[in-house]
Amino acid sequence: MLQIVWTDYVRHILDILISAFILYKLFNIIRGTRSIQVLKGIILLLISTVVAKLLNFVLISWVLRWFWVAGAVALVIVFQPELRSFLAHLGSGKLTRIIMRGKVEFIEEVIKSLKEIERKGHGALIVFEQDTGLRNYINSGVGINAEVTAELIETIFTPRTTLHDGAVILSADRIVAAGCILPLTHNPSMSKVIGTRHRAAVGLSEVSDAIVCIVSEETGEYSLAHEGSLNKGIELEEIKKKLLDYYRERVVQKPLKMAEKS
Repeated sequence: MLQIVWTDYVRHILDILISAFILYKLFNIIRGTRSIQVLKGIILLLISTVVAKLLNFVLISWVLRWFWVAGAVALVIVFQPELRSFLAHLGSGKLTRIIMRGKVEFIEEVIKSLKEIERKGHGALIVFEQDTGLRNYINSGVGINAEVTAELIETIFTPRTTLHDGAVILSADRIVAAGCILPLTHNPSMSKVIGTRHRAAVGLSEVSDAIVCIVSEETGEYSLAHEGSLNKGIELEEIKKKLLDYYRERVVQKPLKMAEKS
């Protein structure tokens, strides 16, 4: 009986749900990018192929058949950034998350620093590393490896200091680097009036699962970038809540050093 239920019902339902989930994730990644136009062209060619076959158009069918043979390789090249982003998101899902152990008091220090930075009319760009490693971007800045304190963050983002123009990257509850250079977003739907800090924040969130906080030097407003989306004009308390929620969802795993000591 169980075998029949699995063969006739459950297997097909799971097949449909998993396929729908993968397609949904892929669509979310390419939505708002130039790749969506390529996807529309592919759908049009697919419809043309079916119609040509039904109407028995020999020459058109032959041309389209060869297009699909060569097009498979071309599609991988065209969608390479989106595929990389999809695989990065897939690998950083809740089921595969590596855990940060310890308390999250450092978030309080970050919130205090953001409030003071905004009060002084300065700007800031703070990255919270998650599961996707940010070693390339960490190496672009100056290594610090210090405890997170509001005073240190405020000092880093003080104008006319060496590191204030780059990003601060936090890994677990440590400041690992400052003055880091982040990739800018190429999303054509992003407003052209958005500054470099915001474009860098979104750009990093498109290629990793990092969470990025921004303080605008021009307007003083707070923003949060995550998974390729930018939430502008967000309240500081809401940023704190979102950060706490992100870290509370992570499963706790002891670091290797703690395991060795025990």
